[in-house]
Amino acid sequence: MTRVENGSMKAIVCAKYGPPEVLEMREVEKPTPKDTEVLIKVYSTTTHFGDTRIRRAIPLLVVRLLFGLFKPKKNLVLGIELSGVVEAIGKDVKSFKPGDRVFGLTGFGLGGYAEYCCLPEKVKDGTQERKGIVIKIPDSLSISDAAAIPSGSLTALKNLQKAKISEHKKILINGASGSLGTYAVQLAKFYGAEVTAVCSAKNFKLVKSLGADKVIDYTKEDFTKKTDTYDIVYDAVMKTGRRKSKKVLNKNGIYLNNYWLSSIKEADFIFIKKLIEENHIFPIIDKTYPLSEAVEAHRYVDTERKRGNVLLKVTDEYPV
Repeated sequence: MTRVENGSMKAIVCAKYGPPEVLEMREVEKPTPKDTEVLIKVYSTTTHFGDTRIRRAIPLLVVRLLFGLFKPKKNLVLGIELSGVVEAIGKDVKSFKPGDRVFGLTGFGLGGYAEYCCLPEKVKDGTQERKGIVIKIPDSLSISDAAAIPSGSLTALKNLQKAKISEHKKILINGASGSLGTYAVQLAKFYGAEVTAVCSAKNFKLVKSLGADKVIDYTKEDFTKKTDTYDIVYDAVMKTGRRKSKKVLNKNGIYLNNYWLSSIKEADFIFIKKLIEENHIFPIIDKTYPLSEAVEAHRYVDTERKRGNVLLKVTDEYPV
């Protein structure tokens, strides 16, 4: 985040690599927007699986190279995605004005676990994962729930694009009740695919409400040992692996996880916004914690039992 000499804000800082208890509430410098940036007053962020992996330094080498070799860089503020209101803009910004409701990805700079965050107005396509991306929230979506949209929906979309998802294709989604899986089910149904959802029995009602045609209880059955076959297997929780999943793939079938995806483009995010406006997809919210309880939120996500998304509410001052 761009820093200024004056002003401070509250933020959750990852002081060390390790368990949830390494997260600390601190006063840090408030960012100020560069000429091409917007300053966002953050209303919500999420306790994303990616945030917990950075906190735990998994994968070790990648995380430590990006965020600090022996310990996180000074005042590392987690937060992969956010929603909020534009408070100020740089002098060259044309697409946003103060008061706009926005949501987005924070890129490698992170920063969602704070009262304020700066993001670029525009970036070159293919650099969103590194620099971040922000667009306006659809009128139909609450500013709180909007924080749970960017990462999960865009990751699921890029996976399904990679697999050339289309009408009548059969797809199995492993981890269908999680933050990625719930979007993958909805997107696959939008494209007309036949969806088999793998999750625990307690989440059958949820995934069926999202459009799943068939369900498998992973606590009782191993989908890789069943006789059914699929055109696509999406291992959204990366628990099974390519070798085992190949057993249930049709000839020329495609295995997907969350690695080696093509770059996110602004057009992808605009497409997701359109799907929200047309009621094709919506976020599933499991729990909401105040920012001050980020440690508890991380503990819960670490259980790997969440349904959909876990929000961190940064402020109670929500606009109408």
